[in-house]
Amino acid sequence: MIGENLLSRLGATARDQVASVGYGARMFVNMLGLSAGMLKRPRLVVEQLHFIGNYSLLIITLSGLFVGMVLGLQGYYTLNKYGAEQSLGLLVALGLTRELGPVITALLFAGRAGTSLTAEIGLMKAGEQLSAMEMMAVNPLQRVLAPRFWAGVLSVPLLASIFSAVGVFGGYLVGVQLIGVDDGAFWSQMQGGVDIWKDIFNGFVKSVVFGIAITFVALYQGYESQPTPEDVARATTRTVVLSSLAIWWLDFMLTALMFSK
Repeated sequence: MIGENLLSRLGATARDQVASVGYGARMFVNMLGLSAGMLKRPRLVVEQLHFIGNYSLLIITLSGLFVGMVLGLQGYYTLNKYGAEQSLGLLVALGLTRELGPVITALLFAGRAGTSLTAEIGLMKAGEQLSAMEMMAVNPLQRVLAPRFWAGVLSVPLLASIFSAVGVFGGYLVGVQLIGVDDGAFWSQMQGGVDIWKDIFNGFVKSVVFGIAITFVALYQGYESQPTPEDVARATTRTVVLSSLAIWWLDFMLTALMFSK
């Protein structure tokens, strides 16, 4: 009896998860199909881009600066053992553009903007604002979710670029100004070793994929949460957990595809 109950619960859980994935996929396709209507009202995306991206700029900039400084310091100690400290600029630039810039930006974005989106949509649902829109023949997917989705997709690559640029500057401050690595060698090694397509463009592609995943997870969790404060809080927590797991899984898959050749 106990085994049968356990098996039935596992089956019900698996069925609910499959149904949730199917509903999420259908919602994603519907939202993309309704996105064309935003061309008539681009102000909606611009407002959300300001809310999502601009308010995340400070934490992204400060984090990029300190990550670059730490990377410069640790990189120098490692390269100095092999007499290759002149390659510090290349190490910092590759580490930021390929991996640290997109990944850390995505994690910070999920914690700051993703939770905000989930809470906002969840509270709108709890306050019956979404239901009121449907009563007035306004599609919430088109009016509320789609502008926020595209604003998030645009914000993450821009923030990741700023993170990497500020991080390189932080590595320069530590490596050149503090430790004394040659200025010309720092920049020349970086310019000669960083490829615009293999390194910078692939990092940009990563950040776009991360932006799609984070923003949709945040919107979906808020839209599907129960209209109660407790469930909105749980949905916000799920956004952080699921977004973080999605970032790490996608990062592994994209890295294997991009840099395996």
